[in-house]
Amino acid sequence: MRLTNTLSGRVDPLDISRGEVGIYVCGVTPYDVAHVGHAMSLTIYDVLVRYLRWPGNPHGGLRVTFVSNYTDVDDKLIQRGHELERDPLELASANIDAWEREQQALGLLAPDVRPRVTCEIPGIIATIEAIVAAGAAYATPAGDVYFRVRAKPDYGKLSHRNIEDLRSGTRGEPGEGKEFPLDFALWKAAKPGEPAWPSPWGPGRPGWHIECTTMAQRYLGTTFDIHGGGVDLIFPHHENEIAQAEAAADGQTFARLWMHNGMVQRDGEKMSKSVGNVVTVEAALDRWTPDAIRLFVLNSQYRSPNNLTDEAMAAATRGVERLATALAQAPAGAPTGVNPEPYRARFVQAMEDDLATPQALAALFDLARAINRARDAGERVAEAQIALRELAGVLGLSLAESRAEELARLDAGAISRLASQLDVACSGKDAAQTVDALLERRQTARAERDYALADRIREALTGLGVIVEDTAEGPRWSVRRD
Repeated sequence: MRLTNTLSGRVDPLDISRGEVGIYVCGVTPYDVAHVGHAMSLTIYDVLVRYLRWPGNPHGGLRVTFVSNYTDVDDKLIQRGHELERDPLELASANIDAWEREQQALGLLAPDVRPRVTCEIPGIIATIEAIVAAGAAYATPAGDVYFRVRAKPDYGKLSHRNIEDLRSGTRGEPGEGKEFPLDFALWKAAKPGEPAWPSPWGPGRPGWHIECTTMAQRYLGTTFDIHGGGVDLIFPHHENEIAQAEAAADGQTFARLWMHNGMVQRDGEKMSKSVGNVVTVEAALDRWTPDAIRLFVLNSQYRSPNNLTDEAMAAATRGVERLATALAQAPAGAPTGVNPEPYRARFVQAMEDDLATPQALAALFDLARAINRARDAGERVAEAQIALRELAGVLGLSLAESRAEELARLDAGAISRLASQLDVACSGKDAAQTVDALLERRQTARAERDYALADRIREALTGLGVIVEDTAEGPRWSVRRD
């Protein structure tokens, strides 16, 4: 398997010779509720873990240790706690609990280890002591400890910039007693009203970057396989992680491969609280299904930015229904009509080539199309359906069968029952999804030349105030406002 390695700038092979893989992914700083960017990042690494563990991959299924942290003490958390007049650690705990419930709702695998900074203070202090002993960090009279950036000649190797370029183009972290503007805090001396722990340099708390270095090496070893996170973390966070880790371990490699995912935009703009276009996970789950959210993420290459639009989510919803419909009941005892192996081979090839999920999904949609054609011809497709569900499961798609089975057997009575459940004056999730599902079935009926069924579906929707417009890109619908 090959993955794009930010450190080397190449698509590098993943070393699987040991039969096991260690993966560390930077988790959230829970100063606020989680948004869809957090969901996108973890979905990508969730799929990577699922694929590596899958017995059907060319490596026969690997042992994967997946670690993702919580930064539950941090400048942003402290500031947010003060704004809300809440204890920062209590605020962090409440947001973590909410995010864990949302991760479960999204169908994300729980990491094998989910450490919190506040539970790792002794190990963090030990790492800082090792860095100081190596001459790569220094304490100030005020009780802060800073990493000495110029002690590491290759600092900047992850972001592919040198120290002087970084110095002229980046505003250094502020701090009293620093030797050099780019030096960054490993330990921050206590301030009034902030959480603090005892240390050899006086009471204080960890700097932002040191925590991940310590936790990754504690649970995965001095050197491990994959370090992941969003592209926004390349500098300074991941750059500083490498510097600390290699200074503490006498130059030994920290992570062999650095994997970074793109960011989520909303309607072509960066999501920002100041703009007011941040979509929380809670809001996304209220509007769309977990499968639709996952399909939206996987429709783009993981390194690319992803543009969240209503149109993209409608397309993702229809895509989920297409896959689910292929799992509907099929004739028994007929000759096999679809050989799933070519589709399985395409799926594996795509996943092995830099986790190319758009191409993997294309194999699934082609398999679903073949299943539908064979089933409609009266051929047995059970083996192909099993393969489709298995491959979809590798991507974390649940493909609930109940809706698919119902849509596959629509008659006039079924249309009436579904239509009667619609409250089209309300733009609620269930109503919108039912309209989309009915239109998807209408498209299938038209493709099969079952125009009577297609007309009945349209008439039922029209009677409920749903205006259907057929376009070159497919049907579009809106609610009639009288």
